[in-house]
Amino acid sequence: MDYLPLFIFIFAYACFIWRDYSKPWVALAASVILVGLYSSGLLRSADAPDKQLLFLFTRVINWNVLALMTGMMVLSAILEESHIPDVLAEKMIERSSTARMALLWVVMLTGLFSIVLCNVSCVLLVAPVALSLTRKLNMSPVRPLICLAIASNLQGVATLIGDPPSMLMASHMKLTFNNFFVYQGKPGIFWVVQVGAVASMFVVYYVLRPFSMRIDVQDKARPRSWVPAVMIGVLVVILACASSVDKNFTWFAGTVGILTAAAASIWYVKFAQWGDWHRLLRSIDWETLIFLTGMFIMVQSLSDSGWLQRVADSIAAVASGHMFLAFVLIVAVSVLISGVVDNVPFLVAMIPVADSVARGFSPTGGAEKVPLMMFGLLAGACLGGNITPVGAAANVVAMGILKKEGHPVSFWQFVRIGLPFTVAAVLAGCTLIWLIWS
Repeated sequence: MDYLPLFIFIFAYACFIWRDYSKPWVALAASVILVGLYSSGLLRSADAPDKQLLFLFTRVINWNVLALMTGMMVLSAILEESHIPDVLAEKMIERSSTARMALLWVVMLTGLFSIVLCNVSCVLLVAPVALSLTRKLNMSPVRPLICLAIASNLQGVATLIGDPPSMLMASHMKLTFNNFFVYQGKPGIFWVVQVGAVASMFVVYYVLRPFSMRIDVQDKARPRSWVPAVMIGVLVVILACASSVDKNFTWFAGTVGILTAAAASIWYVKFAQWGDWHRLLRSIDWETLIFLTGMFIMVQSLSDSGWLQRVADSIAAVASGHMFLAFVLIVAVSVLISGVVDNVPFLVAMIPVADSVARGFSPTGGAEKVPLMMFGLLAGACLGGNITPVGAAANVVAMGILKKEGHPVSFWQFVRIGLPFTVAAVLAGCTLIWLIWS
């Protein structure tokens, strides 16, 4: 029975690659089958031996992330209709020599936002600016939107509040917010991410080469209202403090996101002369929400059936006694696996293994090499999601936006951009980790 979840996952993933347009329905079908296995007792979770279905729907499905995504979709739609993204796009055009430089600034802006906000929020916030810019150029938004998604994934791990994997690692290593900048008197993971970001921006610059033309905006946009921008600004400040209120990232961000979206919707319909309920409801990407819900259950089934733990144990066995090999294996496997599954359950399985491997290289069994293996694991697991369109929630959201805009992206179109970006960022960042901590 342990092989059934693996078979279901492989079959579903093959469908994602070859039948890209059917992703949400394949994920939904796979999750329904797995729920049936849980309810019949054929598949069980060690975390919830008695109440399988309740565990699935309250703990496995990350309602906090889904609620935050829904709220941000609504806020992003209202912001776009306020014409503020058009104004911001024009400002960037005015301060840039070419469209490529303007888009590069947009990508870097997304990365900066993701240092303090969840990656999905950053994509939804900045995507309207990139879309507005590409419309003015009458060019496809595919390359800029993919670059936005992978930039947000890269910077999300830079601080304690940027991404759930950072919180998991901080909990295990007892890291404070400041430890991400300086740890044991040495540069922390923040600087590793920045080195990876600089290396990856050369890839982004090359990817955006079709936008090398100079542009001149003739008819300048005027904002309809600044209210949506103020609401989003308040939300950004609140979410930046989320880790101090909700350390396990279970409820606060989603609750605040939904409440802010509700307030913005009421203002939009009641007071904005251009408000329309029907248009607002259509702005919610239901297919993306369905797809992610299915993925949460599929990845949990892999964890419950022991496959993630088997991978972790194999790394420990192969790398025993060879520190550089152990480091390379941990990084490489983390990159590859997080490219196809959510990195949170993988990190849960791998953290104790990486800790054990690191202590094996200390004569006293101490923690001298723990930062080396842990930071390598964190960098690999969080950057690997950039390889494929289903490796991270931000990628899924970006693909959903492009589909709604009439630009569906195939699996391999994304990989052609995501893979070189990931290679550049991982090589640069992990080289620095090795130089500092080995």
